[in-house]
Amino acid sequence: MTESDAPDGSVELVLRSSRVVTPEGTRPASVAVADGKILAVLPYDTYGERGEGLPEGARFEDLGEHVLLPGLVDTHVHVNDPGRAEWEGFWTATRAAAAGGITTLLDMPLNSLPPTTTAENLRVKQDVARPKAHIDTGFWGGALPSNVADLKPLYEAGVFGFKCFLSPSGVEEFPELDQDQLAVSMAEIAGLGGLLIVHAEDPHHLAEAPQKSGEKYADFLASRPRDAENTAIEGLIALAKRLDARVHVLHLSSSDALPLIAAAKREGVQVSVESCPHFLTLTAEEVPDGATEFKCCPPIREAANQDALWEGLADGTIDCIVSDHSPCTTDLKTQDFATAWGGISSLQLGLPAIWTEARKRGHSLDEVVRWMSAAPARLAGLSRKGAIEAGRDADFAVLAPEETFTVDPVELYHRNQVTAYAGKTLHGVVKQTWLRGVRIAHEGTLTEPTGRLLERNK
Repeated sequence: MTESDAPDGSVELVLRSSRVVTPEGTRPASVAVADGKILAVLPYDTYGERGEGLPEGARFEDLGEHVLLPGLVDTHVHVNDPGRAEWEGFWTATRAAAAGGITTLLDMPLNSLPPTTTAENLRVKQDVARPKAHIDTGFWGGALPSNVADLKPLYEAGVFGFKCFLSPSGVEEFPELDQDQLAVSMAEIAGLGGLLIVHAEDPHHLAEAPQKSGEKYADFLASRPRDAENTAIEGLIALAKRLDARVHVLHLSSSDALPLIAAAKREGVQVSVESCPHFLTLTAEEVPDGATEFKCCPPIREAANQDALWEGLADGTIDCIVSDHSPCTTDLKTQDFATAWGGISSLQLGLPAIWTEARKRGHSLDEVVRWMSAAPARLAGLSRKGAIEAGRDADFAVLAPEETFTVDPVELYHRNQVTAYAGKTLHGVVKQTWLRGVRIAHEGTLTEPTGRLLERNK
Protein backbone atom coordinates (compact mmCIF):
# COMPACT_ATOMS: atom_id res chain seq x y z
CA MET A 1 0.00 0.00 0.00
CA THR A 2 1.38 3.41 -0.88
CA GLU A 3 0.87 6.42 1.31
CA SER A 4 -1.55 7.96 -1.18
CA ASP A 5 -3.85 4.95 -1.07
CA ALA A 6 -6.69 4.92 1.44
CA PRO A 7 -7.09 1.50 3.07
CA ASP A 8 -10.12 -0.61 2.29
CA GLY A 9 -13.13 -1.27 4.48
CA SER A 10 -11.07 -3.01 7.14
CA VAL A 11 -10.07 0.26 8.81
CA GLU A 12 -11.44 0.55 12.36
CA LEU A 13 -9.81 3.72 13.67
CA VAL A 14 -8.17 6.85 12.27
CA LEU A 15 -6.13 9.23 14.41
CA ARG A 16 -5.35 12.54 12.72
CA SER A 17 -2.88 15.17 13.87
CA SER A 18 -1.10 18.14 12.37
CA ARG A 19 2.06 16.68 13.95
CA VAL A 20 2.67 12.94 13.58
CA VAL A 21 6.20 11.70 14.35
CA THR A 22 7.14 9.10 11.73
CA PRO A 23 10.51 7.57 10.83
CA GLU A 24 10.68 10.06 7.95
CA GLY A 25 10.02 13.06 10.18
CA THR A 26 7.13 14.96 11.74
CA ARG A 27 4.28 15.92 9.40
CA PRO A 28 0.50 16.25 9.24
CA ALA A 29 -1.02 12.81 8.73
CA SER A 30 -3.94 10.47 9.31
CA VAL A 31 -3.01 7.09 10.81
CA ALA A 32 -5.33 4.24 9.89
CA VAL A 33 -5.61 1.29 12.30
CA ALA A 34 -7.25 -2.14 12.21
CA ASP A 35 -6.91 -5.25 14.35
CA GLY A 36 -4.43 -3.52 16.63
CA LYS A 37 -2.00 -2.70 13.79
CA ILE A 38 -1.19 0.38 11.76
CA LEU A 39 -2.62 -0.10 8.27
CA ALA A 40 -1.19 3.05 6.72
CA VAL A 41 0.10 6.55 7.39
CA LEU A 42 -1.99 8.68 5.02
CA PRO A 43 -2.18 12.31 3.95
CA TYR A 44 -3.75 14.53 6.57
CA ASP A 45 -6.98 15.25 4.68
CA THR A 46 -7.64 11.69 3.43
CA TYR A 47 -10.93 11.50 5.36
CA GLY A 48 -12.00 15.13 5.21
CA GLU A 49 -12.84 17.04 8.36
CA ARG A 50 -15.02 14.44 10.10
CA GLY A 51 -13.95 11.09 8.76
CA GLU A 52 -15.92 11.15 5.53
CA GLY A 53 -15.56 7.91 3.61
CA LEU A 54 -14.72 5.71 6.57
CA PRO A 55 -16.59 2.41 6.85
CA GLU A 56 -19.59 2.33 9.16
CA GLY A 57 -18.55 1.95 12.78
CA ALA A 58 -14.99 3.18 12.28
CA ARG A 59 -13.80 5.83 14.74
CA PHE A 60 -12.23 9.11 13.70
CA GLU A 61 -10.35 11.28 16.18
CA ASP A 62 -8.80 14.61 15.31
CA LEU A 63 -6.02 15.36 17.80
CA GLY A 64 -5.55 18.90 16.56
CA GLU A 65 -2.04 20.16 17.24
CA HIS A 66 -1.27 17.56 19.90
CA VAL A 67 1.65 15.44 18.72
CA LEU A 68 1.07 11.78 17.89
CA LEU A 69 4.14 9.76 18.88
CA PRO A 70 4.82 6.04 18.78
CA GLY A 71 4.37 4.56 22.24
CA LEU A 72 7.60 4.66 24.19
CA VAL A 73 9.58 1.47 24.86
CA ASP A 74 11.34 1.24 28.22
CA THR A 75 13.77 -1.67 28.38
CA HIS A 76 15.03 -1.01 31.93
CA VAL A 77 12.37 -1.29 34.63
CA HIS A 78 12.58 -2.93 38.06
CA VAL A 79 9.05 -4.07 38.91
CA ASN A 80 10.11 -6.22 41.94
CA ASP A 81 6.98 -8.39 41.79
CA PRO A 82 6.63 -11.02 43.26
CA GLY A 83 8.55 -10.98 46.50
CA ARG A 84 9.06 -7.25 47.00
CA ALA A 85 5.71 -6.04 45.69
CA GLU A 86 5.57 -3.51 48.52
CA TRP A 87 8.40 -1.75 46.63
CA GLU A 88 6.56 -1.90 43.30
CA GLY A 89 4.20 -4.24 41.47
CA PHE A 90 3.04 -4.90 37.93
CA TRP A 91 -0.29 -3.16 38.48
CA THR A 92 1.22 0.09 39.74
CA ALA A 93 4.32 0.12 37.55
CA THR A 94 2.44 -0.47 34.32
CA ARG A 95 -0.20 2.14 35.24
CA ALA A 96 2.56 4.68 35.80
CA ALA A 97 4.13 3.69 32.49
CA ALA A 98 0.82 4.05 30.63
CA ALA A 99 0.25 7.47 32.17
CA GLY A 100 3.70 8.49 30.91
CA GLY A 101 3.19 7.40 27.31
CA ILE A 102 5.07 4.09 27.63
CA THR A 103 3.36 1.16 25.89
CA THR A 104 6.04 -1.53 26.25
CA LEU A 105 8.44 -2.31 29.09
CA LEU A 106 10.98 -5.00 29.85
CA ASP A 107 11.31 -6.03 33.47
CA MET A 108 14.73 -6.53 35.06
CA PRO A 109 15.47 -9.94 36.59
CA LEU A 110 16.41 -8.84 40.10
CA ASN A 111 14.71 -7.38 43.18
CA SER A 112 11.84 -9.82 42.70
CA LEU A 113 11.78 -13.07 44.67
CA PRO A 114 12.50 -15.34 42.96
CA PRO A 115 14.80 -13.53 40.52
CA THR A 116 14.37 -14.35 36.83
CA THR A 117 17.32 -16.73 36.66
CA THR A 118 15.64 -20.02 35.64
CA ALA A 119 12.83 -20.89 33.26
CA GLU A 120 10.71 -21.92 36.22
CA ASN A 121 11.26 -18.57 37.92
CA LEU A 122 10.30 -16.81 34.69
CA ARG A 123 7.00 -18.68 34.66
CA VAL A 124 6.35 -17.60 38.25
CA LYS A 125 6.88 -13.96 37.29
CA GLN A 126 4.76 -14.28 34.14
CA ASP A 127 1.87 -15.73 36.15
CA VAL A 128 2.03 -12.76 38.54
CA ALA A 129 2.29 -10.18 35.75
CA ARG A 130 -0.34 -11.56 33.36
CA PRO A 131 -3.52 -10.23 35.03
CA LYS A 132 -1.91 -6.95 36.14
CA ALA A 133 -0.15 -5.57 33.06
CA HIS A 134 -1.65 -2.36 31.68
CA ILE A 135 0.94 -2.32 28.88
CA ASP A 136 2.85 -4.96 26.92
CA THR A 137 5.51 -6.47 29.16
CA GLY A 138 8.56 -8.64 28.54
CA PHE A 139 11.38 -9.94 30.70
CA TRP A 140 15.15 -10.01 30.90
CA GLY A 141 16.85 -13.05 32.39
CA GLY A 142 19.72 -12.93 34.87
CA ALA A 143 23.27 -14.26 34.56
CA LEU A 144 24.70 -15.40 37.89
CA PRO A 145 27.88 -17.27 38.85
CA SER A 146 25.78 -20.40 39.45
CA ASN A 147 23.30 -20.49 36.56
CA VAL A 148 25.26 -20.93 33.32
CA ALA A 149 23.40 -24.19 32.66
CA ASP A 150 20.08 -22.31 33.03
CA LEU A 151 20.82 -19.67 30.39
CA LYS A 152 19.81 -21.67 27.32
CA PRO A 153 16.49 -22.96 28.80
CA LEU A 154 15.72 -19.43 30.00
CA TYR A 155 16.45 -18.00 26.57
CA GLU A 156 14.28 -20.62 24.89
CA ALA A 157 11.51 -19.74 27.37
CA GLY A 158 11.41 -16.23 25.91
CA VAL A 159 13.61 -13.78 27.84
CA PHE A 160 15.02 -10.99 25.68
CA GLY A 161 18.58 -11.37 26.94
CA PHE A 162 20.52 -11.53 30.18
CA LYS A 163 21.60 -9.02 32.80
CA CYS A 164 24.65 -9.28 35.01
CA PHE A 165 26.49 -7.13 37.54
CA LEU A 166 30.24 -6.65 37.78
CA SER A 167 29.93 -5.23 41.31
CA PRO A 168 27.50 -6.07 44.14
CA SER A 169 23.88 -5.67 43.08
CA GLY A 170 22.51 -4.68 46.49
CA VAL A 171 20.49 -7.90 46.93
CA GLU A 172 22.14 -11.12 48.07
CA GLU A 173 20.15 -13.42 45.77
CA PHE A 174 21.66 -11.77 42.67
CA PRO A 175 25.48 -11.91 43.07
CA GLU A 176 27.90 -10.27 40.66
CA LEU A 177 30.18 -12.02 38.16
CA ASP A 178 33.95 -11.90 38.45
CA GLN A 179 35.99 -11.65 35.26
CA ASP A 180 36.28 -15.40 34.73
CA GLN A 181 32.56 -15.91 35.34
CA LEU A 182 31.78 -13.01 33.02
CA ALA A 183 33.76 -14.64 30.23
CA VAL A 184 31.98 -17.98 30.71
CA SER A 185 28.51 -16.41 30.74
CA MET A 186 29.26 -14.10 27.83
CA ALA A 187 30.53 -17.00 25.71
CA GLU A 188 27.42 -19.04 26.49
CA ILE A 189 25.09 -16.15 25.64
CA ALA A 190 27.01 -15.33 22.46
CA GLY A 191 26.60 -18.95 21.41
CA LEU A 192 22.85 -18.54 21.73
CA GLY A 193 22.95 -15.37 19.63
CA GLY A 194 21.77 -13.49 22.73
CA LEU A 195 22.42 -10.09 24.26
CA LEU A 196 24.24 -9.53 27.57
CA ILE A 197 23.30 -6.30 29.35
CA VAL A 198 25.73 -5.19 32.02
CA HIS A 199 25.82 -3.04 35.13
CA ALA A 200 29.38 -1.92 34.54
CA GLU A 201 31.17 -0.67 37.66
CA ASP A 202 34.52 -2.18 38.60
CA PRO A 203 34.44 -3.58 42.17
CA HIS A 204 38.13 -2.87 42.82
CA HIS A 205 37.76 0.83 42.10
CA LEU A 206 34.67 0.95 44.30
CA ALA A 207 36.52 -0.79 47.15
CA GLU A 208 39.41 1.67 46.91
CA ALA A 209 37.17 4.76 46.86
CA PRO A 210 36.54 6.64 50.12
CA GLN A 211 33.45 5.32 51.89
CA LYS A 212 31.76 7.70 54.32
CA SER A 213 28.41 7.51 56.04
CA GLY A 214 26.21 10.55 56.33
CA GLU A 215 24.02 13.01 54.49
CA LYS A 216 26.59 14.69 52.22
CA TYR A 217 26.00 13.96 48.57
CA ALA A 218 29.59 14.88 47.75
CA ASP A 219 30.78 11.96 49.89
CA PHE A 220 28.46 9.53 48.11
CA LEU A 221 29.58 10.81 44.71
CA ALA A 222 33.21 10.26 45.68
CA SER A 223 32.39 6.67 46.67
CA ARG A 224 31.28 5.82 43.08
CA PRO A 225 34.08 7.33 40.95
CA ARG A 226 33.98 7.59 37.18
CA ASP A 227 36.99 5.30 36.96
CA ALA A 228 34.84 2.44 38.24
CA GLU A 229 32.61 2.76 35.18
CA ASN A 230 35.42 3.52 32.76
CA THR A 231 37.51 0.48 33.76
CA ALA A 232 34.55 -1.88 33.72
CA ILE A 233 33.44 -0.70 30.29
CA GLU A 234 36.96 -0.96 28.89
CA GLY A 235 37.21 -4.58 30.05
CA LEU A 236 33.71 -5.38 28.81
CA ILE A 237 34.52 -4.07 25.33
CA ALA A 238 37.76 -6.05 25.17
CA LEU A 239 35.98 -9.28 26.13
CA ALA A 240 33.10 -8.67 23.72
CA LYS A 241 35.61 -8.10 20.93
CA ARG A 242 37.47 -11.33 21.76
CA LEU A 243 34.30 -13.42 21.96
CA ASP A 244 32.43 -11.65 19.15
CA ALA A 245 29.59 -11.12 21.60
CA ARG A 246 26.73 -8.61 21.75
CA VAL A 247 26.89 -6.47 24.89
CA HIS A 248 24.92 -3.50 26.14
CA VAL A 249 26.13 -1.01 28.76
CA LEU A 250 23.38 -0.13 31.19
CA HIS A 251 22.69 3.34 32.65
CA LEU A 252 25.86 5.12 31.50
CA SER A 253 26.74 7.87 33.95
CA SER A 254 30.42 8.64 33.24
CA SER A 255 30.95 10.68 30.09
CA ASP A 256 34.65 9.73 30.26
CA ALA A 257 33.71 6.33 28.79
CA LEU A 258 32.24 7.81 25.61
CA PRO A 259 35.51 7.80 23.60
CA LEU A 260 36.04 4.12 24.51
CA ILE A 261 32.56 3.23 23.32
CA ALA A 262 32.78 5.31 20.15
CA ALA A 263 36.11 3.72 19.23
CA ALA A 264 34.73 0.23 19.86
CA LYS A 265 31.75 0.91 17.60
CA ARG A 266 34.06 2.12 14.84
CA GLU A 267 36.03 -1.11 15.15
CA GLY A 268 32.87 -3.16 14.72
CA VAL A 269 32.54 -4.35 18.33
CA GLN A 270 28.90 -5.21 19.00
CA VAL A 271 28.42 -2.77 21.86
CA SER A 272 25.47 -0.49 22.57
CA VAL A 273 24.79 1.87 25.46
CA GLU A 274 21.93 3.57 27.23
CA SER A 275 21.60 6.50 29.57
CA CYS A 276 18.70 7.59 31.76
CA PRO A 277 16.57 10.68 32.41
CA HIS A 278 18.16 11.34 35.80
CA PHE A 279 21.68 11.51 34.33
CA LEU A 280 20.48 13.76 31.51
CA THR A 281 18.27 16.15 33.48
CA LEU A 282 19.58 16.24 37.07
CA THR A 283 23.03 17.32 38.27
CA ALA A 284 25.17 16.71 41.34
CA GLU A 285 25.28 20.44 42.02
CA GLU A 286 21.52 20.53 42.69
CA VAL A 287 21.28 17.50 45.02
CA PRO A 288 20.67 18.66 48.60
CA ASP A 289 22.45 16.86 51.41
CA GLY A 290 20.22 14.14 52.84
CA ALA A 291 18.03 14.04 49.71
CA THR A 292 18.46 10.33 49.02
CA GLU A 293 15.59 10.34 46.54
CA PHE A 294 18.46 11.35 44.19
CA LYS A 295 20.60 8.32 45.08
CA CYS A 296 21.30 5.81 42.32
CA CYS A 297 24.24 3.65 41.26
CA PRO A 298 26.14 4.78 39.29
CA PRO A 299 25.44 8.29 40.59
CA ILE A 300 24.15 11.53 39.15
CA ARG A 301 27.27 13.49 38.23
CA GLU A 302 28.22 17.10 37.56
CA ALA A 303 26.70 19.46 34.98
CA ALA A 304 29.77 19.34 32.72
CA ASN A 305 29.50 15.55 32.64
CA GLN A 306 25.83 15.87 31.68
CA ASP A 307 26.71 18.17 28.79
CA ALA A 308 29.06 15.51 27.44
CA LEU A 309 26.37 12.83 27.75
CA TRP A 310 24.06 14.94 25.59
CA GLU A 311 26.85 15.25 23.04
CA GLY A 312 27.12 11.46 23.09
CA LEU A 313 23.41 11.19 22.36
CA ALA A 314 23.64 13.68 19.52
CA ASP A 315 26.53 11.89 17.80
CA GLY A 316 25.05 8.41 18.25
CA THR A 317 27.54 7.04 20.78
CA ILE A 318 24.68 6.65 23.26
CA ASP A 319 21.94 4.62 21.59
CA CYS A 320 18.89 5.09 23.77
CA ILE A 321 17.29 6.57 26.88
CA VAL A 322 15.44 4.31 29.35
CA SER A 323 14.24 4.89 32.89
CA ASP A 324 16.07 2.45 35.18
CA HIS A 325 12.96 2.82 37.31
CA SER A 326 14.13 1.28 40.61
CA PRO A 327 11.69 2.03 43.42
CA CYS A 328 11.56 1.05 47.08
CA THR A 329 9.47 1.73 50.16
CA THR A 330 9.87 5.17 51.69
CA ASP A 331 11.57 3.84 54.83
CA LEU A 332 14.52 2.58 52.76
CA LYS A 333 15.26 6.11 51.58
CA THR A 334 16.97 7.12 54.82
CA GLN A 335 18.94 10.38 54.86
CA ASP A 336 22.24 8.50 54.98
CA PHE A 337 23.53 8.15 51.42
CA ALA A 338 25.68 5.19 52.41
CA THR A 339 22.76 3.03 53.56
CA ALA A 340 19.73 4.35 51.62
CA TRP A 341 18.42 2.23 48.76
CA GLY A 342 19.84 3.36 45.44
CA GLY A 343 17.22 3.86 42.78
CA ILE A 344 15.14 6.58 41.13
CA SER A 345 11.46 6.28 40.20
CA SER A 346 10.67 7.96 36.91
CA LEU A 347 8.40 5.79 34.74
CA GLN A 348 5.65 8.36 34.50
CA LEU A 349 8.00 11.33 34.09
CA GLY A 350 10.70 10.21 31.68
CA LEU A 351 9.19 11.70 28.54
CA PRO A 352 8.47 15.19 29.92
CA ALA A 353 11.76 15.26 31.82
CA ILE A 354 13.77 14.46 28.70
CA TRP A 355 11.68 16.71 26.45
CA THR A 356 12.13 19.62 28.87
CA GLU A 357 15.91 19.30 28.69
CA ALA A 358 16.05 18.35 25.01
CA ARG A 359 14.11 21.40 23.85
CA LYS A 360 16.41 23.68 25.86
CA ARG A 361 19.37 22.11 24.08
CA GLY A 362 17.86 22.47 20.62
CA HIS A 363 16.82 18.85 20.07
CA SER A 364 13.58 17.85 18.37
CA LEU A 365 10.79 15.50 19.34
CA ASP A 366 11.89 13.33 16.41
CA GLU A 367 15.20 12.79 18.22
CA VAL A 368 13.48 12.11 21.54
CA VAL A 369 11.30 9.47 19.85
CA ARG A 370 14.37 7.86 18.31
CA TRP A 371 16.09 7.68 21.70
CA MET A 372 13.06 6.59 23.76
CA SER A 373 11.04 4.44 21.35
CA ALA A 374 12.76 3.33 18.15
CA ALA A 375 16.20 2.56 19.62
CA PRO A 376 15.03 0.61 22.70
CA ALA A 377 12.69 -1.40 20.49
CA ARG A 378 15.58 -2.20 18.16
CA LEU A 379 17.82 -3.15 21.09
CA ALA A 380 15.33 -5.75 22.30
CA GLY A 381 14.34 -6.97 18.85
CA LEU A 382 10.78 -5.71 19.21
CA SER A 383 10.13 -5.32 15.50
CA ARG A 384 6.44 -4.44 15.91
CA LYS A 385 7.15 -1.57 18.31
CA GLY A 386 8.87 1.79 18.14
CA ALA A 387 7.52 3.57 15.06
CA ILE A 388 4.41 4.91 13.39
CA GLU A 389 4.47 3.03 10.12
CA ALA A 390 2.41 0.36 8.38
CA GLY A 391 2.65 -3.08 9.96
CA ARG A 392 3.64 -1.94 13.44
CA ASP A 393 1.46 -2.28 16.52
CA ALA A 394 -0.90 0.66 16.91
CA ASP A 395 0.83 1.92 20.07
CA PHE A 396 0.70 5.70 20.49
CA ALA A 397 1.28 8.52 22.93
CA VAL A 398 -0.49 11.85 22.45
CA LEU A 399 1.62 14.73 23.77
CA ALA A 400 0.96 18.41 24.31
CA PRO A 401 4.61 19.49 24.07
CA GLU A 402 4.12 23.16 24.87
CA GLU A 403 2.04 22.59 28.02
CA THR A 404 3.75 22.48 31.42
CA PHE A 405 3.02 20.92 34.80
CA THR A 406 4.67 20.85 38.20
CA VAL A 407 5.48 17.40 39.58
CA ASP A 408 3.41 16.52 42.64
CA PRO A 409 4.41 13.09 44.01
CA VAL A 410 0.88 12.29 45.17
CA GLU A 411 -0.30 12.39 41.54
CA LEU A 412 2.12 9.68 40.43
CA TYR A 413 0.93 6.12 39.89
CA HIS A 414 3.96 4.12 41.00
CA ARG A 415 3.53 2.44 44.37
CA ASN A 416 5.66 4.64 46.64
CA GLN A 417 5.39 8.31 45.71
CA VAL A 418 9.07 9.13 46.13
CA THR A 419 10.67 10.99 43.24
CA ALA A 420 13.71 13.14 42.57
CA TYR A 421 11.54 15.30 40.31
CA ALA A 422 9.20 16.60 43.04
CA GLY A 423 8.46 20.29 42.54
CA LYS A 424 10.03 20.51 39.09
CA THR A 425 8.10 22.20 36.30
CA LEU A 426 8.28 20.13 33.14
CA HIS A 427 7.25 20.66 29.51
CA GLY A 428 5.14 18.03 27.79
CA VAL A 429 1.82 16.69 29.07
CA VAL A 430 0.84 13.18 28.00
CA LYS A 431 -2.83 13.47 27.08
CA GLN A 432 -3.54 9.94 25.86
CA THR A 433 -1.89 6.55 25.49
CA TRP A 434 -3.05 3.86 23.03
CA LEU A 435 -2.07 0.20 23.10
CA ARG A 436 -2.73 -1.85 19.95
CA GLY A 437 -5.48 0.54 18.87
CA VAL A 438 -7.18 0.79 22.27
CA ARG A 439 -6.97 3.95 24.38
CA ILE A 440 -5.67 2.92 27.79
CA ALA A 441 -5.02 6.36 29.32
CA HIS A 442 -6.91 9.61 28.76
CA GLU A 443 -6.39 12.83 30.71
CA GLY A 444 -5.28 10.92 33.82
CA THR A 445 -7.94 8.20 33.63
CA LEU A 446 -6.71 4.67 32.98
CA THR A 447 -8.56 1.57 31.83
CA GLU A 448 -8.38 -1.93 33.25
CA PRO A 449 -5.29 -3.96 32.23
CA THR A 450 -5.09 -4.97 28.56
CA GLY A 451 -1.34 -5.53 28.26
CA ARG A 452 0.11 -8.72 26.83
CA LEU A 453 3.17 -10.63 27.95
CA LEU A 454 5.92 -10.60 25.33
CA GLU A 455 8.42 -13.34 24.57
CA ARG A 456 11.52 -12.96 22.43
CA ASN A 457 10.81 -16.02 20.33
CA LYS A 458 7.17 -15.07 19.59
